[in-house]
Amino acid sequence: MEHPILFISLLLEKLGLPVPHGLVGHTLLEKLVSPHMTYGLLVMLFLIIVPKLTLGNMTLVPGKAQNFWEVIIGGLEEFMAENMGKEGARMMFPMVATFALYILVANLIGLMPGFMSPTSNLNITLGCTLIVFVTTHILGLKYHGLGYIKHFLGPMPWLIPLMFPIEVVSHLARILSLSIRLFGNIMAKETLLGILFMLAGAYFAPLPILVLGVLVSVVQAGVFVLLSVIYFSGAMEHAH
Repeated sequence: MEHPILFISLLLEKLGLPVPHGLVGHTLLEKLVSPHMTYGLLVMLFLIIVPKLTLGNMTLVPGKAQNFWEVIIGGLEEFMAENMGKEGARMMFPMVATFALYILVANLIGLMPGFMSPTSNLNITLGCTLIVFVTTHILGLKYHGLGYIKHFLGPMPWLIPLMFPIEVVSHLARILSLSIRLFGNIMAKETLLGILFMLAGAYFAPLPILVLGVLVSVVQAGVFVLLSVIYFSGAMEHAH
């Protein structure tokens, strides 16, 4: 849900560009400047500019900013190495770290009045999920070749007619579970915040919800990353 007044909508008006009146515009230009697109680009710019500013001068004795990034990156890398092994973690780290930071910032940005979370739109969460889904099966084929089909056949030949459709459906269900879980939780946070801001203003009444919103934002980013790592790790393992 959009906040009553979106910062970028006001900026679009000043620039003479169309402002979509719904979640997705009607014309191509309106679609390109839809809130989930513009705020998604804003999150990307934030993740490009802030590390550049805070990590401009890397030193052997790190300062506060460098320490902050080393803790985040080091912690994520260690988590991936425990679940995927060092080789898998090294290979998949750029993608997983990008998802982690993008989803976290995208979730949190909606807590500020005048901003919205791009992840409160199903188009964004579905796009991220499809990348994870396709990458999972590419990894399976890369590590096992055509033998990757064994992941879908079960432990015994006579179980194949039962296990194969179950495994196919369970893999397809990952698309729904990953995308709708993230979208639903962030959409609920946006909706609740929007209602409270309209009823009570941006003062003390929404404060408990803001605290809860931070918790939800962090947890949902962590869940998306955790499930992605589990899917990648499962695709790289040998079938049992």
